[in-house]
Amino acid sequence: MSDNYPSGWAIGWSAFAGSMLVVAGTLQFLDGLVALFNDEFYVRLPNYTFRLDVTAWGWIHLVIGIVLFASGLGIFKGHVAGRTVGVIVASLSLVANFMWLPYYPVWSIIIIALCIAVIWALTAHGRDIAVAGEV
Repeated sequence: MSDNYPSGWAIGWSAFAGSMLVVAGTLQFLDGLVALFNDEFYVRLPNYTFRLDVTAWGWIHLVIGIVLFASGLGIFKGHVAGRTVGVIVASLSLVANFMWLPYYPVWSIIIIALCIAVIWALTAHGRDIAVAGEV
């Protein structure tokens, strides 16, 4: 196949990455709102290494969610910046959710797995969705 006709798998993985960034961004945003509006919703551990206030975690998740959502939209438009920011913010989201594990473990593990899949899809096939839009 030539460069003008990317494989369906590559386009599918790029679309998956964009979709997951939009979904994860929305859920991260909502996670942040919950932490901002209700400090008592999440259980705090007394001897956890990363002792940030729940409100601080709320702001972290809120900002990451907004950037995840925006980069997901950028991927659908075929922007290089969307892919680049998507990889960077998915990496940041992965680290933030690793640090958030004791507060919300099942959710954090799901987001970590999705971030790994998104990073792989964007680095392996990110260019293909832009090429498909030009064909």
